[in-house]
Amino acid sequence: MLWRMRTTIRLEDELLRRAKRVAAERHLTLTQVISDALRAALAPRAAQRRKPFRFPTFRGTGVRPGVNINSSAELLGIMEGRGPSGR
Repeated sequence: MLWRMRTTIRLEDELLRRAKRVAAERHLTLTQVISDALRAALAPRAAQRRKPFRFPTFRGTGVRPGVNINSSAELLGIMEGRGPSGR
């Protein structure tokens, strides 16, 4: 069984107006909007639970001779097999 408790909270007038507007727009009760906001505020942050992502790195001998890494068109040409000068 879900227990509910009545309580009184004091909200700034503008905050209450905004909450009522959101409730009306979403066809929810004011209680539902406030409960959802509290759940979101009290929920553990997903980023705190996740391990930091580590990008894989690869060792190599560097860039192929004649490749201009500042030219996306040239790099695309190499990936498509046309060579460093776009031939």
